[in-house]
Amino acid sequence: MRIVFMGTPSYASVILKELLKDNSFEVVALVTQMDKPVGRRQILTPPDTKKFLLDNSLDIKIFQPETLKDETSIKFIKELKPDFIVVAAYGMLLPKEILSIAPCINLHASILPKYRGASPIQSAILNQDRFSGVSAMLMNEGLDTGDILSFSYIEISNLNAIELFEKLSHLAAKLTIKTLKNFNSLKPIKQIDCEATYAKKIKKEDGLVDLLDAKKVYAKYLAFIFWPGIFLKSGIKLKKIALHDIDTQNGIGKILKIEKEYIILGCKKGSLKIFSLQIPSKKQMSAVEYIRGKRLEVGDIIS
Repeated sequence: MRIVFMGTPSYASVILKELLKDNSFEVVALVTQMDKPVGRRQILTPPDTKKFLLDNSLDIKIFQPETLKDETSIKFIKELKPDFIVVAAYGMLLPKEILSIAPCINLHASILPKYRGASPIQSAILNQDRFSGVSAMLMNEGLDTGDILSFSYIEISNLNAIELFEKLSHLAAKLTIKTLKNFNSLKPIKQIDCEATYAKKIKKEDGLVDLLDAKKVYAKYLAFIFWPGIFLKSGIKLKKIALHDIDTQNGIGKILKIEKEYIILGCKKGSLKIFSLQIPSKKQMSAVEYIRGKRLEVGDIIS
């Protein structure tokens, strides 16, 4: 089977690797986002999928269009004569001209129609779901609205976003192979639109926490561990934390206990172990070091 693969981050790279390992498939091209400036120095950096191909000297065409709607992009993909177009976290909607070239199968990191959109993995963690998974979807012009071909799921209790991305990428890779090999015998299932939920694009300000509910703060920490992290109104970033309890009633931001390696910080409901934090424009430090430097004691407030 001739495959055009569309994907950008590491999640997509895992799926691409699985396709390349199987002799049933020939990946004829990678379509990915353009190189982007990264970090304080704004170093131009290729997408993870492109980097994987270059690092392994794989002779596969790489196409990085600004848009898929122009004639150049449509012509490029058409001339490759793919049997399937496999899409995984590519980052652009596909126009109908491309959707009509070959069956387009998207590996979306949720059990659709739950969490259509940009941040399904983080949303599952934020909502403290017990399960998450991957759906193989036959794409249409909508945002994650196509018919479901297959899905896989796992239990996700206490996984952070980095760990869940990793697990779901491997789940998606296996599901891709099964779906492609069994495509002709699969019966697509229409999504129930009234049950759909949407996972919005994450913004930096989403990382603000209010210390009202320890369980919700910890869920944000797990969801936003890669970016944007979590921070207090003062700008203090909570870099490494753990859930201490979920039921006690406490003063918001009150230091309840000082241990050797962490402090216990009160929330209105529940409390948190704070191992390390970072104040604006400073390096990360242990929470104990921070309160000693500020001469804070049990009963004082961090907010």
